Amino acid sequence: MASGKLLRLLVQSGASGDPTAFRSATEQLIKEERQKQHNLLANDLERILYGDRSTPNSTAHNILPEAPFDKESGVALIDIKQANRSIDELVLEQNTLEVIENVLEEYRREDILRSYGMMPAEKVLFFGPPGCGKTLSAEAIAYELNRPLAIVRLDSLVSSFLGETAANLRKIFDFIAKHRLVVLFDEFDALGKERDDGSEHGELRRVVNAVLQMMDSYDGKSIIIAATNHEQILDSAIWRRFDELVEFPLLNKDQLQNLLQLKLRGVRREFDLDSPELHSIFDDKSPAIIERIIRRAVKRMILKQKEFLTVKMLKHAFELENRVR
Repeated sequence: MASGKLLRLLVQSGASGDPTAFRSATEQLIKEERQKQHNLLANDLERILYGDRSTPNSTAHNILPEAPFDKESGVALIDIKQANRSIDELVLEQNTLEVIENVLEEYRREDILRSYGMMPAEKVLFFGPPGCGKTLSAEAIAYELNRPLAIVRLDSLVSSFLGETAANLRKIFDFIAKHRLVVLFDEFDALGKERDDGSEHGELRRVVNAVLQMMDSYDGKSIIIAATNHEQILDSAIWRRFDELVEFPLLNKDQLQNLLQLKLRGVRREFDLDSPELHSIFDDKSPAIIERIIRRAVKRMILKQKEFLTVKMLKHAFELENRVR
């Protein structure tokens, strides 16, 4: 049973129409119930207070919090936005997709796990070649769980001032612990690089140590997703800090065809999706590159007032891609 003091605070804040005080009192009540091991009740109260996280794209309670800033530059350390891409838009290797779906299920049925004294995965590492869906998957997780997506800005996080990078990291971890976000540390290898690398100076070694300490002590409301294209240079101690490791390999033939079907849906074309000539254009290409080539070709088709998309148009778009790269 809640204390009389908390009940008075709840009634007073509700009667006076003070949403900030009401939320604060309710959060105290939830904390008190958790301390009493009343986890199912605490989860129900959280769901009432924050909304049903299992209902995607319901934005009633998703008021974006103000991000922390770098002291020297005044630039925000995190970009926070509403997620707009769902899991239906992911074309991934089956094992990769299964791990992501498992993480989502853990949060959708979090009350059951908590009733057994267990927690859903709080820290997840995405690794694999660039353009294979890591950022999109983080956004899809945020969308499916009805949470804002917070992308850590490494350009403002890494400071030229001695000791400020670790201080910025502390600001970020303190901030995300207080809010229900999906937090993406993109290019995480910049923070978690192997400490034995002789080319790195002492400041970056201190940053890695700070990351390890903050990951160890983290017990907040946000889901942390770290993404890297260079997993081979991560410090060996970093890997143990994550609850789930998710690999994003290049697409196989079937997955490529699924991606083409998704991206060419509604486009009139002169070729079949299983055409060997078509597949030869996209072999060993990441989904991001494939999507960019298709988008470029479709734009030219529209602007040239052509009725159908052709393999020749896609080949031309592919050649332009190679010139740019």
